[in-house]
Amino acid sequence: MDQYIPIAMAPPPGAAKEGAAPKQGIEGFISNPMLMLVLLGAVFYFLLIRPQQQKQKEQKKLVSELQKGDEVVTAGGIHGVISNVKDSTIMVKVAENVKIEIERTSVTKVAKKASGENGKD
Repeated sequence: MDQYIPIAMAPPPGAAKEGAAPKQGIEGFISNPMLMLVLLGAVFYFLLIRPQQQKQKEQKKLVSELQKGDEVVTAGGIHGVISNVKDSTIMVKVAENVKIEIERTSVTKVAKKASGENGKD
C-alpha cells in the first residue's frame, strides 16, 4: 500500500505572518468585503438607478406640459396634433376628421410645441 506522507507547505508569498502588520494599500482595500459592497452599490446607483430616475422625471414633466396644438409622438408611433387636453387623456388629431383619445402617459415625444398659449386646432 502507498503511504500518505504529509508535506509541509510554505505559506504563499506575501501571506501575513504572526505579528505582521495588516495589509495596506490597494490589497487591503480590495480584500475588505464591506468596502467592495459599498463600492458596488455606488456603481449601481450612478450607472443604473440615477439615470432612470432622471428619465422618469423628464417624462413626467413632458406629460404635465402637454397643451393644445402640440405635435406629439406616442409610444405606439402615432404622430398627431393635440386637439383637446383632459385630466388623464388627450385627444389627438391624426388625420382630417380623425381624432383618437389616448392616455397622456403614452406620449413619448413632443415633436413641435404649439405657438402661443392657446395653440391651434
